[in-house]
Amino acid sequence: MDELDLRILSLLQQNARLSYREIARELKVAVGTVYNRIKRMEEEGIIKGFAPLVDYEKLGFGLTAVIGVKAQGRKIVEIEREIARNDRVLIVYDITGEFDIVVVAKFKDRADMNRFVKWLLSLDGVEKTNTSVAMQVVKEDPRLKLTED
Repeated sequence: MDELDLRILSLLQQNARLSYREIARELKVAVGTVYNRIKRMEEEGIIKGFAPLVDYEKLGFGLTAVIGVKAQGRKIVEIEREIARNDRVLIVYDITGEFDIVVVAKFKDRADMNRFVKWLLSLDGVEKTNTSVAMQVVKEDPRLKLTED
């Protein structure tokens, strides 16, 4: 990864629909260079895909929950994988502290969240959960600023 790679990624984060030609023009490099760099970053798993930023609330998912999960040590990885397969889940982190796993998920309503939490508690090895509901989404953006410009 060098500065050009970071600049390409920054442009793609702003608009993943940019063509190779548009990126090349903006960065004053050859189209082939842009193509090769993006292809390499995809192969290396740096770029995992291209997806739109979605306003989930406008799609009916107005409830965001952050859930701490305490799990039996030997089952943590298995539990994390099972949670990650759930369609409501955006984020699964293996963490330190009081809880072993933190989950961020979106729900249509309290009943939807309630079903999820009960499912979560039914997983073998889950000892307890602690659910916090977001009262307001202040910032929700997976893009990290990569360059100084």
